[in-house]
Amino acid sequence: MNEDRAAEARAKAREYLRTKGTLTPAPAISERIAEAFRAFDAFVTPLSAAQAARASIPGEWTIHEIVDHLVETHRPGLDELRCLLAGRRPPGEPIPAGLQSKAPLQRPWPWLLEELRRVHGKILETLDAAPPDFTTDARAPLVMVVNLKDAEGRTAPLHWVEDLDWKAYAVVWRLHVVDHLNQARKVLAAIGA
Repeated sequence: MNEDRAAEARAKAREYLRTKGTLTPAPAISERIAEAFRAFDAFVTPLSAAQAARASIPGEWTIHEIVDHLVETHRPGLDELRCLLAGRRPPGEPIPAGLQSKAPLQRPWPWLLEELRRVHGKILETLDAAPPDFTTDARAPLVMVVNLKDAEGRTAPLHWVEDLDWKAYAVVWRLHVVDHLNQARKVLAAIGA
C-alpha cells in the first residue's frame, strides 16, 4: 500500500475523530450512536435465522456472524468506556478488529439479537450518565480500520492502533455499526432477499 495514501487516511480519520468526537458535545455523540444502533436493529430484526446464517458472498461474513462480531467487540468496548469515564486507561491490549465468538453460528439468532440490544442499551446508558463537561487525560487504544483502494483498484484494509479520548472512542461505535450495516445490506442483497 502506498505510504502517502496510508498517512493521508490516518490523518483524515484522526481529524474526523477530533471534530466528530473530541470536540462534539457528549449528548450529540450519544444521539448519533443511538441513531446508528436503531438503524442496525431495524435492519436485522425482521430477518429469519435462516436468512441471517446464509452465506452469500465468498469471503464475507454472514449477517449472523456480523451480529456476533458486534456483540463480541461492543461488550468489551463498554468495559473500556467505563475505564475511560473512571479516568483510567483500560488494561490490556486493544480489542482485535476481527473478533468473533468461538462458534458464532452456534449462537441462537434470537438470543444474539437480544444480547446486541442489551449491550447497546448499556452503552447508551453509560454515555448518557457521563457529565456533559467530563474531561480526562485517560486514553484507550483502539484498532482503527480504514478501507483504501490499492493501485489495482481493489479495496484493502489499513490497520493501526490509535489512542483515543472517551468521546472519540465512543463515536467509533457509530462508524463501526454503520460500516457493518452497509456490509449486512450487501450480504442480504446477494442472497436475493
